[in-house]
Amino acid sequence: MTDMENAVVSTDAASGSASDTKTETRGGTSAAVRTGLYIGGEERFTDEVLTIADPGKPGEVAGEAASASEADVADAIAAAKEAFPAWAALSPQERAAKMAEAIAGIADDRDEDAAVLSRENGKIRMESWIDALVFELRWNLALMLADEVDQDKTLPVVPGAIPVTTEVSYQPLGPVTVIVPFNWPIAILGASLPHALLAGNTAIVKPPPSAPLATTRVVQRVAEKLPPGVLNVVTGPDANMSALISSPDVAKVCFTGSVNGGKRIMEMASKSLTRVTLELGGNDAAVFLEDAIVDDAHLDRLFAAIYDTTGQICMNAKRVYVHRSRLGEVVEGLSSRLEQTRIGYGLDEGTTMGPLHQSAQKAFVEEIIQEAKDAGAEVREFGELPGDAELQGGNFLRPAIVVDPDPSLRVVTQEQFGPVIPIIPFDTEEEAVRLANDTWSGLCGSVWTADPDAANRVGSQLVCGYVWVNDHGATRLDLRAPFGGMRQSGFGREQGIEGVRAFQDTRSIATIDPEALASMAH
Repeated sequence: MTDMENAVVSTDAASGSASDTKTETRGGTSAAVRTGLYIGGEERFTDEVLTIADPGKPGEVAGEAASASEADVADAIAAAKEAFPAWAALSPQERAAKMAEAIAGIADDRDEDAAVLSRENGKIRMESWIDALVFELRWNLALMLADEVDQDKTLPVVPGAIPVTTEVSYQPLGPVTVIVPFNWPIAILGASLPHALLAGNTAIVKPPPSAPLATTRVVQRVAEKLPPGVLNVVTGPDANMSALISSPDVAKVCFTGSVNGGKRIMEMASKSLTRVTLELGGNDAAVFLEDAIVDDAHLDRLFAAIYDTTGQICMNAKRVYVHRSRLGEVVEGLSSRLEQTRIGYGLDEGTTMGPLHQSAQKAFVEEIIQEAKDAGAEVREFGELPGDAELQGGNFLRPAIVVDPDPSLRVVTQEQFGPVIPIIPFDTEEEAVRLANDTWSGLCGSVWTADPDAANRVGSQLVCGYVWVNDHGATRLDLRAPFGGMRQSGFGREQGIEGVRAFQDTRSIATIDPEALASMAH
């Protein structure tokens, strides 16, 4: 995953203009996109830029993003700090009204945003379009929480024990940093940014350095309609970004990325005691009980849960445990769907699976597939790699199924983050729960069964933050519900009122009650 520790970026000296340069390419997309920084209500361009590679076409550039210096980052923090008092002083309803105005019309450029995202990320156009759509959905769902944001409570006098009445209310934290990864950057931003702003905080968004273009475009269009400094966006090499985490003027960091990246964020934040929410990797288990419904509808859901975005989604199913009596049905059902896979460029008509985002990840997935083959596991691979000359050397990989592998293999124990899945048989429900929980992660899980009681029984035993029944994956995530992980999948919650509370703290104001105090004296 892209994170503050291991992001792959390149910087080239270049001069740029304040407008995007557009040229037509295959699929009708715009090439040579250039984005700037957005700080304190003003767009800012830099001589140094991030050159963003196209993962499907070696040697081609998807666009250029501004490369912020440490001084630019300091300016963004200062802008957010300056804007905070006035923004926090508004009521939640007033903030919600301004945020509703800011998101209006965001869909007007969605086709272009999706094309840009597909070129820099590699995923297919439809997924890129949904990525941008989910941001808007999450934003508007957050605004529906406005009346709950300041719901305080009163703790009354306890005669003879507590002679005060205490008002417990909520307060915003201050400037916050939101760091998103490459895989679903715009949608993931929507899980936290609107909640942070609605709570009364100001924000600095850091898009992924290997795919910052579409996210920057969307954030800037929203920020331009908010008071200056309330929402800022900075792009650049991670070496220049440390103040976004360690500055004493940053109240909180919300990070989505890899486990190692999360550990690094937490270490950096500890120096200033900056609060953190971490949504990290997952090794999600999907558990098919003996009575599971294995029809086309359910197999389609499972297929999407595994292979969407070429397997590069934190909440994708990463291990499938199937009752031994149903193993063949699941394997053959997935196989028949994988036989229809068309691997190709994300913007080409008919492509169903694009390239992996980075060559290092492709090499890792190839390695764990080969390791499974060498260990004697049954490995089925599907599809044909693109034959076009311009796609040769792109990060394309044939999707695979690994049937009944040794549980110690990395294809089982590690997050693949690619188009490969281990399918493992079990004999008893207790065994299935034990195997599902035998992992470092605790992000999501799923139970597949025709019995609601069994679904609740097994689902309540899975050690993770979110459980689906007869489904799995991002396409069915309830965008109103709190979302987040356990164990090394992170901590803190996004979405819902819990997501708002994550960007607030409590304030208690106690007022002495003379009569209650007097009664205690007697």
